[in-house]
Parts: sequence; structure tokens; C-alpha cells
Amino acid sequence: MKKLFFVLAFVFVATLANAQGVIKFETESHDFGKIEEGTIATFEFKFKNTSKTAAVVISNVSPSCGCTTPSWTKEPVMPGGTGSVTASFSSAGRPGGFSKTVTVVSNSETPQIVLSFKGEVVPKGSLTEATPAKKKAN
Repeated sequence: MKKLFFVLAFVFVATLANAQGVIKFETESHDFGKIEEGTIATFEFKFKNTSKTAAVVISNVSPSCGCTTPSWTKEPVMPGGTGSVTASFSSAGRPGGFSKTVTVVSNSETPQIVLSFKGEVVPKGSLTEATPAKKKAN
């Protein structure tokens, strides 16, 4: 009986030791559309830890280039909890289309997840708000 109890306890502890969090992002890509040159375009990729047993810890987020600055939830995200990875793209001096990525490294069952965003940088002043219609003079 003692051996059976020991084996069951060992299996239970081993299962918990191998438990990993599960990151589920609301979206893994974003399209900014057209943005004016000089704009800092920022998008927050939100995620949930869908695991029932283990916390998720993001250890690093690496951008694909120096024009992108990432920030992320630094604290452990408990099962059922939420967090985010924010990517900020500096469009200064970068006219034309762009497609960038940030790689999220964590202790989740998928240890690396690549998030992407794209858009088009247009000259400053080329995106104007619609002007209100003029009233007709009587």
C-alpha cells in the first residue's frame, strides 16, 4: 500500500512540475493602415493564460528592428489572468509600406510566439480629416 501511495504521489508531483501556462492572444497580427510619417504607432496585443494550473512568465520580447519598441507584462500571469505585449513603431524617416514582428519568449507550452503588424507610412499632412460641408448662403 505504501508503494502504491508513493507511486501515485510521485506521478502527481511530476504532473504538476511539468505543468505549463498557455498564452492565448486575442489577435497575433494588426494592420495600422495608413499612418502619417513621424507618428509613433502603438498596438497592445492582449492575451489570457488559459491554463488551469500554471502561471505564465514572459522573459523577453524581441523586436525585428530598432524602429520598434516593445513593452510587456512583467509579473507572472496566473491561470485565467490576462496580460499584454505592446509594440510601438516609430515611422519617422520610414516612408512606404512596413511589416514588423515582435517575438514573445515565455515559459508557456508554446515558448516563442511571433506577433506581427503592418501598415503604410504616408507623407505628413496627406491624411486630412473630412472638412465639414459649407452652408449655402441664402
